[in-house]
Amino acid sequence: MNQLSTPLPTREGPGVGLLRVGLLRVGLPVVGLLLLFLFCVCHLSAQVTLRQQGTTKQLVIDGQPTLILGGELSNSAATCTADIDSVMPRMARLGLNTVLVPAQWDLTEPVEGQFDFTLIDHTILKARENNLRVVFLWFGAWKNSMSCYAPLWLKKDTKRFPRMMTRQGKPLEIASVFSENVFQADHRAFKALMQHIADIDREHHTVIMMQIENEIGMLEDARDYSPEAERLFRAKVPDELVTFLKRHQKELHPSMRERFSGKGGTWTEVFGTGLHTDEIFMAYHYARYVERLAQTARAIYDMPLYVNAAMNSRGRQPGEYPSAGPLAHLKDVWHCGAPSVDMLAPDIYDTGFKGWAAQYALPDNPLFIPESRCCANSGVRALYAVGEHQAIGFSPFAIDQAPEDDTRPVTEAYNLLRQLMPVIAQHQGKGTMRGVLFDQEDKETIVNDGDVVLTCRHNFTLPWDPRATDGTTWPEGGAVIIRLAPDEYLIAGSGVVVVFQTATEKAQSEQKSLGEDGFANAGNSTEASSQTSHLSPLTSHLFKGKRLGIGYVDEVAIDPQGRLQYIRRENGDQDHQGRHARISVGDYKILHVKLYEY
Repeated sequence: MNQLSTPLPTREGPGVGLLRVGLLRVGLPVVGLLLLFLFCVCHLSAQVTLRQQGTTKQLVIDGQPTLILGGELSNSAATCTADIDSVMPRMARLGLNTVLVPAQWDLTEPVEGQFDFTLIDHTILKARENNLRVVFLWFGAWKNSMSCYAPLWLKKDTKRFPRMMTRQGKPLEIASVFSENVFQADHRAFKALMQHIADIDREHHTVIMMQIENEIGMLEDARDYSPEAERLFRAKVPDELVTFLKRHQKELHPSMRERFSGKGGTWTEVFGTGLHTDEIFMAYHYARYVERLAQTARAIYDMPLYVNAAMNSRGRQPGEYPSAGPLAHLKDVWHCGAPSVDMLAPDIYDTGFKGWAAQYALPDNPLFIPESRCCANSGVRALYAVGEHQAIGFSPFAIDQAPEDDTRPVTEAYNLLRQLMPVIAQHQGKGTMRGVLFDQEDKETIVNDGDVVLTCRHNFTLPWDPRATDGTTWPEGGAVIIRLAPDEYLIAGSGVVVVFQTATEKAQSEQKSLGEDGFANAGNSTEASSQTSHLSPLTSHLFKGKRLGIGYVDEVAIDPQGRLQYIRRENGDQDHQGRHARISVGDYKILHVKLYEY
């Protein structure tokens, strides 16, 4: 049953009323042309797409660039209507604008050929009621490598729907990527889902993206050893992959460039022997499978599509992690095999957030983080990803189950990003926006912005907060930094301190320990040492060039048109008597900094 019998009202765009009046004064042929024109304009503008701006891509919904301020539900949070009724209002109260929700094959097609979209409809309806968007995650043939969300009728019929096998011939709970029967069953259900979403949501765009499958990959072994897999592994590498790798040789991932022989032949002749060749073989066939689903999605209802990857972390080898998924070192194989997929997206749970994000923020791959550990650091990580890598969105996992101590920073950060959205939209991909992220080991980042040098540090590098030295682990600090003009910046974040200097001043900068009052913590023993001890051996004893001063630091809010709204001035003790701009750990603010030169 279609539960969307009362869709949200639509809004008329500028000029629609004038057109309606004008139609009363013209003949029928002109009326027809005008109606056709109006339909085309609405159809072209009312869509979800990725648009290139500068060096990056923006997510554009109904003509407006936006960010996904997301949260992914735990796997079983939308398996009954009562849970959906409960979770959607809570997600809205947390400050999300988008909820990532599993669309589960076993619940969509419990009987072969019979589809039930009750949960899909209810999810969309409750999202609309709470002014939320939805990204559906197709838990089809594979979820975290396994086929646990395939319907029971498929699981039981292993003759018609074969499994992957280990080297020892052990069948796995993983449907075969080489089985046309598996693909056709998965495809039929996915096609029905896409058609249903198109039928009920095409005019509203509650659903803005689709994830195809979930954390695809082979476990226990790096590749399948079933008879069909063995036959294909001994065959020649498809010409399209060899040609693609040759054509993009300069842009290949370093590990792919190292392994690719540059010639055709069998998989071992082209890539050598070992686990990594096994992984490349599987990656190509997984990607081709996904591409066929993606082409169907595009034909029915064109929206951004992505696949997500479980990371190859902790020194694990292919098969110890989900081998052959859309991992950074396999991006070339996936881009060749699945060109209709817009993004390869990392699920980041391990330490080293900055390093994982950097692997996926590439000229040929816009960054979207659909899963990240929901924790007290999630808020500043979202700010960093948007600022440093122009990410189109961020989404902590199982946010519906997280404690308030972990969700509050997400709410605070999303409040800043929501305000900043019109400003971010102007600056994405133009080199005027950066992100910083700090922890106890990685305390400082130097940002060179023309003749302005920003020394950005964790706020606990100022030892005035007792939490900085009480032995506890520092919470992460981070921010988005946007240059509005050569002498004007916005800093939005938590737990950061920023010093502004000219390049020549930075080269001659003093290294003194100052107290909160700005006085030296301890005096020097002689007048001579106080005059010379801070000087670099590479500089003259006389200061050269000009310095940057802070004209003012204002805490601001930003209205929907991107205009700054003054809240308060942070002078004196709050900017260390003009030495820096700072936001304390646990506070989330937007600071407007105006500089001057002297």
